[in-house]
Amino acid sequence: MANTYTQLLTQVVFAVKGRESLINEKIRIPLEKYICGTVSQKKHKPLAIYCMPDHLHLLIGYNPDKSLSDLVKEIKTSSGNLIRATYPGLANFHWQVGYGAFSYTKSHLDRVVNYILNQPIHHSKKTFQQEYLEFLQKFEIPYEEKYLFEFYQ
Repeated sequence: MANTYTQLLTQVVFAVKGRESLINEKIRIPLEKYICGTVSQKKHKPLAIYCMPDHLHLLIGYNPDKSLSDLVKEIKTSSGNLIRATYPGLANFHWQVGYGAFSYTKSHLDRVVNYILNQPIHHSKKTFQQEYLEFLQKFEIPYEEKYLFEFYQ
């Protein structure tokens, strides 16, 4: 739409089904590139991504003309299909249902990018469960535990 200008920075977080550690280094970089391509193809701007073995963080410049839920669905469906087709040992790979989405201002951009790109260091100190619950609390998002990701200790 003419004369419409936005700057919407959104971090999306979702997990591998069963929180299995299936994304190894051989898979991680091609998967990240593929997901960034999907984000761009859907008219959003990929700003940072890191795939941990059991979950991922993705920061995008969000295009409000497109649905975020449709984008996440497309990322999960197409990347899951790619993993199952490309890596025979992962024929049963799936992403868990649901995702978290958290918005930021431009002044937070560098800090959020750094946070995402340094996930291995961050997760040496904090579990995904701790991290995710902190996001929900920090952003004051009401939640019911029964609907959270499957967390395994």
